[in-house]
Amino acid sequence: MGSTLTPSYSKVAIILHWLIALLIIGQLIGGKVMMAMDPNALKFELFQLHKSFGILILILSVLRLLWRLTHKAPPLPEGMKPYERFGAKFSHWGFYVLMIGTPLAGWLMVSANPTIITTKLFKLVKWPDVPGIARSEALKDLMSQTHEYMAYAIIALLILHVGAALKHHFINQDDVLTRMLPFLKRKT
Repeated sequence: MGSTLTPSYSKVAIILHWLIALLIIGQLIGGKVMMAMDPNALKFELFQLHKSFGILILILSVLRLLWRLTHKAPPLPEGMKPYERFGAKFSHWGFYVLMIGTPLAGWLMVSANPTIITTKLFKLVKWPDVPGIARSEALKDLMSQTHEYMAYAIIALLILHVGAALKHHFINQDDVLTRMLPFLKRKT
């Protein structure tokens, strides 16, 4: 790598980024589909899959955060304006809050539900309820709304994130996007 090139993210960071991104997009689509369905056996199975993938996202996101805290991210381009730097940092940390908070809200919702429905991750592993959570319709409803609003926040942040990455690539013509998509041709 030449000295003029912006460093890329590590392979681990890139894999976790794209794996979590694909899982989240699948969850957003799957969540909309299953909520529109009439109650039936397929809807129940989709809810179980949604919970399974949600816990997987939670685990991978915690790993991603730990990786990020122990491995420095590549620097932002020098020409970025202060508000752009703030937006980049805010959106990245916002993603961590949402990637961890959204599945936690879902887990709390399931744990508070007065109707006890055992969660089995991918039909294999029994997943416990959050310890110490009382079963309450009010708490279940609050966590359901929180989970839904956080999903909408993820959609908004995804649009902003993708838009900013494309702006960097096509308008600014810098290497921000190529750091996370190493197969793209670098600009510098």
